[in-house]
Amino acid sequence: MSRELIDTFWDARERGEFFPLAWFDKLTLEQAYAIQLGVIERRCARGERQIGWKVGLTSAAIQQQFGFHEPVFGCILDSAPSGHVFGPNDLIGGGFENELCMRLGRDLSGSVTLEQARAAVDVIYPSLEIIETRGPFTAQIALAMADNAQQKTVILGAPVPLPDNPTAIVATVSINDTVVATGTGDAVLGNPLNSLVWLAGKVGAYGRGLKAGEIVMTGSFTRQFPIAPGDRIRTEFSGVGVVETSMRR
Repeated sequence: MSRELIDTFWDARERGEFFPLAWFDKLTLEQAYAIQLGVIERRCARGERQIGWKVGLTSAAIQQQFGFHEPVFGCILDSAPSGHVFGPNDLIGGGFENELCMRLGRDLSGSVTLEQARAAVDVIYPSLEIIETRGPFTAQIALAMADNAQQKTVILGAPVPLPDNPTAIVATVSINDTVVATGTGDAVLGNPLNSLVWLAGKVGAYGRGLKAGEIVMTGSFTRQFPIAPGDRIRTEFSGVGVVETSMRR
């Protein structure tokens, strides 16, 4: 990857231009991921810290919503506990997805099996991925990947052991006390553990691996929802726990 191209996207980000107009329809996904990793490296050199990874576009509902039919990855640099309250201007086109977050107890890299992925999981969290729509995501998927795949932060509930059958977990999603969606674990690539299998292989192509202690957001059980000022979000994962967040008016 050209250092100059990473420089271009870094400089654009510093100006608040997350989807550089000059690069519309010009990036491959491979270039976009390399830019993403290069920009994250610079953010970490400036004081941030990568604490994990996200896998996105894993469910049929999300893929249909955005018209894209393979998983994607991004980097996690921030988290907050359940109950976190956002200010009305904290997010750019904010939204959320309902996910299991897995903390690794051992490294994973390259080609791994489902059972190796399962054995690597230390604990799981009921969680919400908080996303930002910082540009035309659907029309410019590659630019969205260069911009770290919509990632803003993650909201984590209390950790628990991985259940025997994560495919059977049911997520019940409420906004302002009204149930707006339900989804099951098998919506996430057939099994949320498959996100670990896919991710270990995918980042391996860029010379990366998943490290013990990192967290992995495995993908949404439902479609993505927007967050508006005044909203109260609550998702209950059966047999796992509850996670909540809200935004002030």
